[in-house]
Amino acid sequence: MELELLFEINADIAPPPIVIPDTPDGTRVVVHVSGGKFEGPRLKGAVLASGGDWFLMRSDGVGVIDVRLVLKTDDSESIYMTYTGRAKLSAGGLTGINTAPVFAASTKGKYAWLNGVQAFAEGETTPAGVKYKVYLVK
Repeated sequence: MELELLFEINADIAPPPIVIPDTPDGTRVVVHVSGGKFEGPRLKGAVLASGGDWFLMRSDGVGVIDVRLVLKTDDSESIYMTYTGRAKLSAGGLTGINTAPVFAASTKGKYAWLNGVQAFAEGETTPAGVKYKVYLVK
């Protein structure tokens, strides 16, 4: 498998999260994405304040990521980005964050090529939210 850097993304999270403890699946934590930015060799722009993460903290120490975002490129194209993945829960926060992003862009736009992309991302938490390096899987 070959990977090519697609972009780096920083997403800001607005406090406070919505916490639903002790569900049958674990503790659900819903966070609102309040903005951010992304930049890479082929596209860059802003993360719109329109998405969130429906994160699940399982009792086995695994975090389940379920994110939906809208990216707005610097040339005004909107791209819907979703990703799921896993993270390890520790006393210091999340570690080992790995996700599998997919995209939905206009089929008539400059970024239609993203519609066929499967990506892989490695991430980490930041004081303001989360950051990832997103790679195109070739």
